[in-house]
Amino acid sequence: MTTRSDQIAAGLAGTRERIDAAAEAAGRPAEDVHLVVVTKFFPASDVRILAGLGVTDVGENRHQEAAAKAAECADLGLRWHYIGGLQSNKAAAVAGYADVVESVDRSSLLPRLSRGAGERGQLIDVLLQVSLDPPGREGRAGADPGDVRDLAAEVVATEGLRLSGLMAVAPLGEEPEPAFARLARIREDFLVEHPDATVLSAGMSGDLEQAIAHGATHVRVGSAVLGERPTVK
Repeated sequence: MTTRSDQIAAGLAGTRERIDAAAEAAGRPAEDVHLVVVTKFFPASDVRILAGLGVTDVGENRHQEAAAKAAECADLGLRWHYIGGLQSNKAAAVAGYADVVESVDRSSLLPRLSRGAGERGQLIDVLLQVSLDPPGREGRAGADPGDVRDLAAEVVATEGLRLSGLMAVAPLGEEPEPAFARLARIREDFLVEHPDATVLSAGMSGDLEQAIAHGATHVRVGSAVLGERPTVK
């Protein structure tokens, strides 16, 4: 009988093979691409299995679920990534457990993230979420590419936060390859002013190969590792 641990191990192995193959195709070392397993709606018991299989980074995108899971799994020494849309009134609380906040898309979040980092006594790594949607079209969250420079400067000037790089999600209804090509050009300009902020979080279960081809250093994968997401009522 196949156990849950067997299922997750198989999903993890398949995902790592995809990452390795994509890195090789892009002429990059496989170790340059890090896996963040997205555990949204999956139980803390799955997080424990992942940790036992060598996963070090997990991602969550709902504050209440993330806070509870991080507390329950505090003994595992994992690096928690908050990847969901962030409400200003939750930002300080998110900084209380998240080691990386990947979804910073406006300056109003920064004072509260700073406060939470100060209360925790830990630097929080920040990624700026960049919108890859065409101008004027409603779509994914993210800062307008033209606003990234000013937002980055504000993060650098904010106590308790460390500017680590960029994050993006491919637009709905568009092939991911050209979107990630745009992201690579945005990142090129960004690195001129912030050469140490080298993280590029892009690519999920369905498009990690295209993201890696355009420089992703982190991919955020849920279903390919853990299976179909449970239904939450």
